[in-house]
Amino acid sequence: MFDLALTGGRRYWSWVVFLLLLMGVGLFFYLQQLQHGLGITGLSRDVSWGIYIAQFTFFVGVAASAVMVVLPYYLHDVRQFGRITILGELLAIAAVTMCMLFIFVDMGQPTRVLNVLLHPTLHSLMFWDMVSLSGYLLINATVAYVMLNAEYKGVPAPGWIKPVILLSIPWAISIHTVTAFLYNGLPGRHLWFTAILAPRFLASAFAAGPALLILLCLLLRRLTSFDAGREAIGKLGVVVAYAMAANIFFLLLELFTALYSQVPDHIHAFEYLFFGLEGEAGLAPLMWGSVVLGVIALVALLVPRLRRNEKILATAAVLVFVSLWLEKGMGMIVGGFVPSPLGAVTPYAPTLPEWAIVAGIWATGGLLITFFYKIVVAVRAAN
Repeated sequence: MFDLALTGGRRYWSWVVFLLLLMGVGLFFYLQQLQHGLGITGLSRDVSWGIYIAQFTFFVGVAASAVMVVLPYYLHDVRQFGRITILGELLAIAAVTMCMLFIFVDMGQPTRVLNVLLHPTLHSLMFWDMVSLSGYLLINATVAYVMLNAEYKGVPAPGWIKPVILLSIPWAISIHTVTAFLYNGLPGRHLWFTAILAPRFLASAFAAGPALLILLCLLLRRLTSFDAGREAIGKLGVVVAYAMAANIFFLLLELFTALYSQVPDHIHAFEYLFFGLEGEAGLAPLMWGSVVLGVIALVALLVPRLRRNEKILATAAVLVFVSLWLEKGMGMIVGGFVPSPLGAVTPYAPTLPEWAIVAGIWATGGLLITFFYKIVVAVRAAN
């Protein structure tokens, strides 16, 4: 079955070569980082987590969002999701792989990753984050392989796979909840020190992941014979609409708490993000861009007539994905470090090596998705 990913036309292989080149560039800069240390990045003593951890946080959400197609299909028999459930599970595999790579490149000395395995600490959230991510990867890989292999051979899926599928539902929620706990368990970081951080993470995940899945489904329809169905894509649009509404509502709650309580440190975190502090306002344009894009997308998604137009839906999905990437894939992490617990405002901007390594990991995820979806399309076409 895996050999199906190795067949394709000129356009397919040109795309694969492009991704491999990006991966090669990322590997080159990672070897530079490995040789010279994290000093070649924009990280500092005050901002010790940057774009690597920001991307990790964002893609944990993309991985968790697979539950938004698995749960309706397997628990509520929403048959419209029958053709796209496997796409969501494969997207989760690629996203978790990217998450692990972002952690790997952020470690500085990659051998330190083994310390989590060799010296497990049960009260450490890092340990439980590793357990949740690796477990989720194993679950989705098992489910995707068994279901797709059964379809490839034209036989029913084995009965034992159903409990594994059901286990993936709470496990998906757990991976982003534990990720949120990594941050809001740090009382000195006021932006993260909130009880609704996990709900905020989940709401953004359930918007960004399905938005990406909508775009992938539309792209598959355009480039291949695979059609997820207008009704399934439309239902995903509804999911994105309400998840995005919840995400914006949670952000407003955070703003009310900070502004009404007048707690200086909490206010300063939002002030830095949206207006800047001490002349440093590098993230302000990104955060306002996130707000504007998110509001435009939400209006388009909440109006049924607009949402049913697939061109508008695709545009709204792009806006949602970019909006949440700016907020969660950059602002959320950096804003937790600036200002520092001592009030220091230390600007952070990713360097060229960081961007190259990030691009290489994105390309790795893109290559996995390309191969996975090529197999799905080939199997569905044969049947």
